[in-house]
Amino acid sequence: MNKQSNNTSKLSPWVWVPTLYFAEGIPYFIVNNISVLMLAKMGVPNGQMALFTSLLYLPWTIKPFWSPFVDIIRTKRWWVITMQVLMSVAFILLTLLMPKPSPEVIASGQTPISLFTVTLLLFVITAFASATHDIAADGFYMLALSQKNQAAFVGIRSTFYRLSSIFGQGVLVYIAGKIETGSGDIPWSWQVTMMVTAAIFSVVTLYHTFFVPRPAADTSSLAAGGKQATAAGIIREFGRTFATFFTKPGIWLAIVFMLLYRLPEAFLLKLCTPFLVAKQEVGGLGLSTEDVGLVYGTIGVLFLTIGGILGGLYASRVGLKRSLWVMAACMTLPCLTFVYLAEAQPTNLWLIGTAVAIEQFGYGFGFTAYMLYMIYVSEGEFKTSHYAICTAFMALSMMIPGMVAGYLQEAMGYALFFWMVIACCAATLIVTFFVDRRIDPSFGLKTDTPAK
Repeated sequence: MNKQSNNTSKLSPWVWVPTLYFAEGIPYFIVNNISVLMLAKMGVPNGQMALFTSLLYLPWTIKPFWSPFVDIIRTKRWWVITMQVLMSVAFILLTLLMPKPSPEVIASGQTPISLFTVTLLLFVITAFASATHDIAADGFYMLALSQKNQAAFVGIRSTFYRLSSIFGQGVLVYIAGKIETGSGDIPWSWQVTMMVTAAIFSVVTLYHTFFVPRPAADTSSLAAGGKQATAAGIIREFGRTFATFFTKPGIWLAIVFMLLYRLPEAFLLKLCTPFLVAKQEVGGLGLSTEDVGLVYGTIGVLFLTIGGILGGLYASRVGLKRSLWVMAACMTLPCLTFVYLAEAQPTNLWLIGTAVAIEQFGYGFGFTAYMLYMIYVSEGEFKTSHYAICTAFMALSMMIPGMVAGYLQEAMGYALFFWMVIACCAATLIVTFFVDRRIDPSFGLKTDTPAK
């Protein structure tokens, strides 16, 4: 299993690990974050925007159902390259088929979501390809690297995944904003932004075609043994994976925790960028698109990353049980910053940036407990598969609240909506209370939180 081809041994992990995880992050942030801001700027009502963009989480929610078949059919490398080619084509088509609502329709804030049917279909294709790419890339990482190198490069892969977040939510949004300011043409600004994305992602895909190694251990299950027997065996194990997960002691409480711990943030994340760009007369802050790229996509992501790093260090020092309440508080209390922003509607960019930084730092710090708890739940047989099932519940916890968040905001207005988010913090605290009583005090003291 540890034997590798000459090609693998000659290629340093520095050649492909950074670019692989940069490429893993770009489509995720395009589909789940950029799509929200783009549709909001195009004048789609928040209710429809939040509903349809939340449904784009679905592939990440259900990916455990097809992840075993990535092992069965072809190699991990084949899946990585093929999914990147598919996503490159989707980005090119997004550029060519971008809808162009008139300025009057955009200004009305009633752009019909039906105008974006083809765009949403391409986002769905990209989402399924990206979720499949995640499965293959993480599996390939473990096959192509020795255990020593896996440990050595886990920080590198995490760093470049986060850089893709800054690129997607910061650089690309800033580009769209500068073009919008210069031309006054919102559809054109996003068309050019997608063109830049398509060009960069296509170059990375071409690079990987030649510079991603071919480890000898990277074989499909069908190629490794008897075709029908191997497939049937994997399908049987697939069924046993789910059976053993749902019979774990305390699993239903764990599922409730995974669904509700992030409830305030699930509502907040879907509406924060529309709030930042919404006109002040409708309760927003009226920021330009490039300001959002700076404030949320760069400063926010930077403090999210810092919070995650410090959260990991803190949890490794005191363990999951002792850190849980501190992290739950950090997950909930900083949501008050958006109540302040909605009530005061400040215009000072640095003040707004500070508020976003505080909220994102708290989210990054508090999210560490959630990641550690998923590892805790996954302990035992089928650890990897059970962790994948936990990530499905994680995606579901974001998808369901996001589907209704826009309609709630339209009914309440931004200020009352953010007060409702604060009320939802009670759910986080209640599930934390019950889960805290069942956690092994020694867990997490010497465990590193795996990063994307």
